[in-house]
Amino acid sequence: MKTVELDVSNCQNLYELHERIRKAFDFPEWYGKNWDAFWDMMWSECDADKLIVKGEHTLAPVFNKHLEIMHEILERSKKNSEERGYQPFTYEIID
Repeated sequence: MKTVELDVSNCQNLYELHERIRKAFDFPEWYGKNWDAFWDMMWSECDADKLIVKGEHTLAPVFNKHLEIMHEILERSKKNSEERGYQPFTYEIID
């Protein structure tokens, strides 16, 4: 089982958040650093079985909308893996 740990503690802007995502998942340099690109990479390039997200509570309120989008994509990824009969992708938010 491959577990990815994403620490978003004290991100200062959306670019930094996506750069941490890129590094945690080992996405290629050409990762587009936006939510559409995140969905595409989760669909096509992600080989993780589980994601642990840490530090959301440290982010400024301006990130709330982006965290909601990220959670929706993670939930869609989970459902997608189940529908396709793959090992279920899981995620855990630790604050």
